[in-house]
Amino acid sequence: MGFRIIQKDGNARYGILDTKSGSVETPLFLPVASQATVKTMPPDVLKKIGVNAVISNTYHLHLRPGENIIKKMGGIHKFMNFDGIIFTDSGGFQVYSLSDLKKVTEEGIEFKSHIDGKKIFFTPEKVIEIQSDIGSDVMMVLDECPPYPVTYEYAKESLNLTLKWAERSKRFFNQKFKGKRAKPLLFGIGQGSVYIDLRREGIERLKEFDFDGYAIGGLAVGEPKDYRERVVSEILPFYPEEKPRYLMGVGYPEDIFFSVKNGVDIFDCVLPTRNARTGLVFTSRGKLRIKNAKYTDDVLPLDPDCECYVCTHFTRAYIRHLFQAEEYLSLYLATYHSLFFFSRLMERIREAIREKRLEKFEKEFFSKYSIQE
Repeated sequence: MGFRIIQKDGNARYGILDTKSGSVETPLFLPVASQATVKTMPPDVLKKIGVNAVISNTYHLHLRPGENIIKKMGGIHKFMNFDGIIFTDSGGFQVYSLSDLKKVTEEGIEFKSHIDGKKIFFTPEKVIEIQSDIGSDVMMVLDECPPYPVTYEYAKESLNLTLKWAERSKRFFNQKFKGKRAKPLLFGIGQGSVYIDLRREGIERLKEFDFDGYAIGGLAVGEPKDYRERVVSEILPFYPEEKPRYLMGVGYPEDIFFSVKNGVDIFDCVLPTRNARTGLVFTSRGKLRIKNAKYTDDVLPLDPDCECYVCTHFTRAYIRHLFQAEEYLSLYLATYHSLFFFSRLMERIREAIREKRLEKFEKEFFSKYSIQE
């Protein structure tokens, strides 16, 4: 198990990520399945679309149904009937974004469940244990995700805490899986907010622990786009060349192209699914708000250039009608198409890297795609 770079085009990399549940090509986009489901999408449909890997969440699955239930059911793959690769986030971001009350110490994080207010305590070791019980293929270490904006002093203190937790996570992981052949991969998470020197210090220290992969965390939390791009472009040269690089929570097509060209291999984001459920879908021409009145009698598909099931069977007028009538099918069809769009986009990016024509493909893509709605 591990990561193999097959072809490079500039800094962009086409590779294969091998896990205990199989292999997947990179660059890779992970649809979000926080609660063991990609909302509205049955697992067999995901595979038809081309989705071979998703990311679930330790925080959400610990709260319900609980890792013990998932373990009893034979692990998350059997529980949700998905035979692809399953990443699990550590839950650090969710504690930051969902919990009303939290107390961060060197030992771990105490927080209140957003469901029932129950007090819960996460340590780095506890988070590894939960992900092990869930049956994850790729685990993420517990980290503290600082908000934006944040002072340099706070970011430095937060980074030091994340690094201490990373070291404890790796030590516990090594002990737990010592001697086992089929074991999950463990990724470290770089933090440091928008401060490049902290980011560099963080990744240099993380590399000492020899993780299976390395993530860029703490972005897409409200910082300006140019700040985020500066972090990505300036910090990636310090990430290990031979290990997969994962940019967490980023997913607009323009951000994917920028990051792939700088050497990112893996992405995740709620954009295609969450936006689709509100009637905002991604197409080859850009984002389309299907609820708009101008689509009331539009006989075109969501995307005339798309060959997915939705675009070959239904009109914009019909899908808009479903949204207006609050029919559940509207959520399914919009999500299906947007996930297909992202799956096909990543497939074409991989093909372009293999053929060393990524820059040409990017120009072709944005000659039609509008970033503005």
